[in-house]
Formats: sequence, structure tokens, C-alpha cells
Amino acid sequence: MTKLETLYASIKGLEKVGLTLTDEMLKKADELEEQLIKTEVLPTLSKDIEPRLSQIQRELVLVVEYKPGEPISVALSRKTNIAELLEAKRLEPDPQVEHKELGPRATKQEKKAPGTGLCVYRKDGSILQERDAATTFVAAIVETGPLRVRQLGLKYCRINIVSTTKDQKYGHAQREVERGLYVLTHSNTKDKKKMLDRISNALHLGWTVNIIDK
Repeated sequence: MTKLETLYASIKGLEKVGLTLTDEMLKKADELEEQLIKTEVLPTLSKDIEPRLSQIQRELVLVVEYKPGEPISVALSRKTNIAELLEAKRLEPDPQVEHKELGPRATKQEKKAPGTGLCVYRKDGSILQERDAATTFVAAIVETGPLRVRQLGLKYCRINIVSTTKDQKYGHAQREVERGLYVLTHSNTKDKKKMLDRISNALHLGWTVNIIDK
């Protein structure tokens, strides 16, 4: 049973025993449903239709209307910007995160760890590797699509990995990849690898991410 099926079964189970869902619970369920459709259904759907569309040599937009129990309706448009066809979801500014200030720390001499980088092996065998781990991390997110990654809700230091707000404390470690979209690079190489692994797994990208010595 998929997570989406589990969600529906849980809602039906609660209704069956007579438990009324609050507006807040319904809102959370709607948000989770939308997230699961994006991460579970759409990637599989894309794989299924891609071979059939590969024979088409012009850009187009397909709009699928689905209603449970009714035939699927598919519309075609030559427009390549889906925002021209549908009401785009507005990106609201992320709230500023309150960071705890721990005060000055006693300095001590520590042996600096050797520099490391990242190498992303794509499903087709090609490699994505930039001059340092942070740049590779950002490039991988840009290649995937910042908005797709943002929808996964990944955070570090309580900040969205792809944020619409420049953080007051860690803004220096946010790189603007599109107008108003910032990728947070304030993490060590190991954590960057973990986040890229999560992105690959959630979006079925088939990446193999390795840490390499510089």
C-alpha cells in the first residue's frame, strides 16, 4: 500500500468510527495528499507517457482532468508555459527563522579536515561535478528544478533548502538560482549528500551521489 492509499484509508477509518476531522486536520490532510500526488503519482505517470510522447517533435502542454469514476479528459495546447493555461500557485515568502544566539565560544586549535567535494552520477551514466560540494549541490537542484525540490519541504537549520526568503543569519550561504528563489548551502558535504539522496529517491531520479576528496 502506498502512502497515498494509506492516507485515504486512515481518513475513511476515522470517519467510520465516528471521529469528526477538524478543519485543521482536513487542511493538513489536503496538503499531504497534494505532496504525495507530486512525489508518488506524477513521477510514475511521467515515465509511462514519455515513450509515447517521444515521437512528437514540437513543444506542447497536456492538461489532464481526472475525476474518480469518470473517463479521463486530456486537452492539448501549443503554449509551452503552463501558467498561461492554469492559475499558477503563488509562492508566498517564507517566514524568517528565529535562530538562537549562543554567544561567543572559546577558540581552540583544531586540525582542519581535508576538503571534500560531491560527484553526482546520473541514471544515464553521465556525471555532474563542479569545483566544490556547494556548487555541485546547487547545480543538481537547478537541474532537477528548484520548485520541484521546494515542494519536497526539505529544511536545514529550519530553513527551506529552496527558500523564497533571504535568511537574516544564513543569507550569505544562500545562492539565488532563479529570481526570488534561494538554495541554502550552509551544510557540510555529508549532509549535502544526504539531501541529494533524499531528492533523488523522492523524485525517482536514479542518482548515485558520492563524496570525493579534493
